Amino acid sequence: MHAKLFFTVFLYFLFSCNLFSQEIKKGEVYSYARKIVDTMASESMHGRGYVNGGDSIAANFIREEFMKIGLRSFETGYYQKLSFPVNTYPNTILVQIDGKQLVPGKDFIIYAHSPSSSGTCKIGLADDLLTKTPRKFNKFLKQDFRNKVVIVNDTGKQTKELNNILGNGIKAKAIISLKDKLTFTAAQTTNDYALIEILRTSIDKNPKQITFDIKNKFIPNHSTQNVIGYVQGSVFPDSFIVYTAHYDHLGQMGQEIFFPGANDNASGSAMLLNLARYYSMPEHKPKCSVAFIAFCGEEAGLLGSKYYTEHPVFPLKNIKFVLNMDIMGTGEDGITVVNGSVFKNEFDKLKEINTQNNFIKDVKIRGKAANSDHYCFSEKGVKAFFIYSMGGIKAYHDIYDRAETLPLNEFENLFKLITAFGDYLQQ
Repeated sequence: MHAKLFFTVFLYFLFSCNLFSQEIKKGEVYSYARKIVDTMASESMHGRGYVNGGDSIAANFIREEFMKIGLRSFETGYYQKLSFPVNTYPNTILVQIDGKQLVPGKDFIIYAHSPSSSGTCKIGLADDLLTKTPRKFNKFLKQDFRNKVVIVNDTGKQTKELNNILGNGIKAKAIISLKDKLTFTAAQTTNDYALIEILRTSIDKNPKQITFDIKNKFIPNHSTQNVIGYVQGSVFPDSFIVYTAHYDHLGQMGQEIFFPGANDNASGSAMLLNLARYYSMPEHKPKCSVAFIAFCGEEAGLLGSKYYTEHPVFPLKNIKFVLNMDIMGTGEDGITVVNGSVFKNEFDKLKEINTQNNFIKDVKIRGKAANSDHYCFSEKGVKAFFIYSMGGIKAYHDIYDRAETLPLNEFENLFKLITAFGDYLQQ
C-alpha cells in the first residue's frame, strides 16, 4: 500500500476507534444513571424515607455500589450512623368531602407536622372576601370551632387574619389549606392540630362536610446513616475533593402512595456514583483524594450533612472543595450554582470551562442559600457549591417525580462539565 494512503487509512481507523470509545463511554454514563434512578425511585425503596425502612434500603444499595466500584472505606466503614426524630404516616389515610373520597397525593396531602386526628365535621370557609367584611368576619370568629374544620383559600398572599386561621388561632378540630400544587415535606416535630392541604380543583367551591382519619407515628430516634467512600490520591492523599448528594426522599404517606424522588435526588445519587466509577478507573487516578458522601436526612432539615460536619471522618481543613449535586435530571436550561457569588473565582472557572466546551446551555450564578447539604460545609468555612439543573419537568416533592418521566437529557454533558471542573480542582 502506498505510504500516504496507508497513513490516511491509519488515521481513519484511529479516529473511528476513538469515536467508538467515546460513544461507549457516553452510553455507559447514561445507562448507569438510568439504572440507578430507576432502582432508587422504584416502589421497592418506599420513597427512601422513614416508613418501611426506605432510607436504609437505599443506603444499603449505595453501599453495595460503592463496594462494586472498589471505593475504600474509612475506619468507621462505609456507614456513619446517626439518629433524629421524625414524624411519619405509615397507616391508611382517609379524607372525604361531601361523600367524595379524595385520593392521597393526587387530591390531598397531610402537612408533615400533623398529629393523629379524625372525625366527621361541618366545614367553614374563610377567604379574603370574608375578611374584607368586618361584620361577617367577626360573626364568623365567634363560632365554636372545636368540632369544625375550616378551609382557607391559601394563595400565598392572604391577609394576616387568614394566616392566623391557618395557624389554627381559632382552635378548630383541623384546618384545610387549598393549594394550586401539593408539596409534601418531612418534619421533626408535631403540631397540636391537623392541617390537610387539598388541591383547589379537587373539591367543590362550597363544601359542607368532611370525614377524615389521620394516624401519625412519631419516631423520637429514627436510626439512619450517611454512606461514605473514597479514592486515595496518588500525590496528595491527605487533601480531598468531596462530591456529595443526598439519597433520602419523603417516603410514604399512608400505605397507598409513595414519593419516588427521581429528580430529587435519585438523579444526584446517580451522578455521585458515576463520578465514583470515573475516579476509580486507573486512567483517571486523582492526585488529591476524592471522597463521595451520600447523605441521609436532607429532606428533614440537612441532618446528615450537619452531623457529618460536626463529626467528620477526616479533618474539614483538608477539604479543598465540596461539590453538592441535587436535582440533576434535566438541564435543558443549564444549571444554577448556589454559592457562586460567594466563591467567585471557582464559579468563573466553572463558567469558563463550560463556555470553552459548550457542555450545557448556561451556568447561572446564585448567592448563599441553606437549601441543600453544601450549606453545612460552607458554614464551617469549607468552600462548597451546590449545583442543580434547570428546565423540563416541574415535578417536585410530589408523586409525579417519577423515573419514567425524568429525561436525564443533559446528564452526560453535566457529567463532562463536573469532571472537567474536577480536573481543575485537582491542580
